[in-house]
Amino acid sequence: MSFIKGLKCRECARVYPKEALYVCEYCFGPLEVDYDYAKIKKVLNPKVIAKRPKNMWRYRELLPIDGKPTDGLDSGFTPLIRAKNLEKALGVKELYIKDDSVNHPTLSFKDRVVAVALSKAKEFGFDTVACASTGNLANSVAAQSAKANLKRYIFIPADLELGKIVGTLIYNPILVAVEGNYDQVNRLCSEIATIYKWAFVNINIRPYYAEGSKTYAYEIAEQLNFQPPKHIVVPCAGGSLITKIWKGLKEFHKLGFIDRCDTKIHAAQATGCAPIITAFKENSDVIKPVKPNTIAKSLAIGNPADGVYAVATVKKSKGFAEDVSDDEIVQAIKLLAKTEGIFTETAGGVTLGVTQKLIKQRKIPKDESIVVCITGNGLKTQEALTGRIGSPIKIKPNLASFEESVPRF
Repeated sequence: MSFIKGLKCRECARVYPKEALYVCEYCFGPLEVDYDYAKIKKVLNPKVIAKRPKNMWRYRELLPIDGKPTDGLDSGFTPLIRAKNLEKALGVKELYIKDDSVNHPTLSFKDRVVAVALSKAKEFGFDTVACASTGNLANSVAAQSAKANLKRYIFIPADLELGKIVGTLIYNPILVAVEGNYDQVNRLCSEIATIYKWAFVNINIRPYYAEGSKTYAYEIAEQLNFQPPKHIVVPCAGGSLITKIWKGLKEFHKLGFIDRCDTKIHAAQATGCAPIITAFKENSDVIKPVKPNTIAKSLAIGNPADGVYAVATVKKSKGFAEDVSDDEIVQAIKLLAKTEGIFTETAGGVTLGVTQKLIKQRKIPKDESIVVCITGNGLKTQEALTGRIGSPIKIKPNLASFEESVPRF
């Protein structure tokens, strides 16, 4: 049974059929999926959800496929960890880590959106998928499309971290490294998408693909016994994730699964690529493109497609937006590792670093519940820590050398 009415323009509200479309032909606004919530409410509730397998498809009526899911059957329902050591370090009462650094199969939240995109691409009859990526999406499209027996083309900036390049090539896609930044890669892919009949997951399939991010919010709410937190800090690249987390909470409220929707959504970016944060701080409706210059390459999108909507999400939820330097990113990565044993990539360093700043600025009260979004695994971005962490203590293979050289805690 389908619960999708079709697509709707986010600007002029013009409606479109369920097709591989992503831009309104009248106002050029982005399209998003429109659901029949009255129909969903008749069949879905927390008790039904609780009986289902612990993966992202336990919320399938709120995801944009018509048939059964075909991909990502082991994705999602990642841990929500009470971070008690980190609470002490930051001086707060209640803090959680939503840890998608252990998501299946490629250790990032992108496994959620790709699962939806590939399931939808198959429904549309595509045999080839593609994407423009800053790294995590490349990994996930390559892995999941390999399992799905789909042809795959991956486009990345040529200066991407080695871990993400290897983490893509291992699945044997056609990997194209473009000599330019992500925004140039994306423009090229938009041209290619008009010529080749491929399912570009974040271009012509984007309205469906983006909906997968809502499961991150659904899980947070469910894992907190349907009592959403007061604050969620979200990393921003293209701006889609933050808007879908907000949309997911609003949907749960609309359906009566949560009794309030007062969570403040906070945006986090690196100082070297912070167009969304700048627009928020300047109270501007215009996103000024920037040339990225940061170690947080997974967030290095200088002209974010959903930037305006990301700013609107922060404002509507009464949240805040902040950025952190590369050094602050590294310090936050190290802090999370030594307090909670979680190794996050640079994007996680951004969210935790921003969380620290907002707490110090008293924009996040110390006595309110906080969720920090950790969206990727640190094994992918080890270069960012080169020369910034300790080194092993070399000793000779005898007790005397150990006693002489190794300090005690």
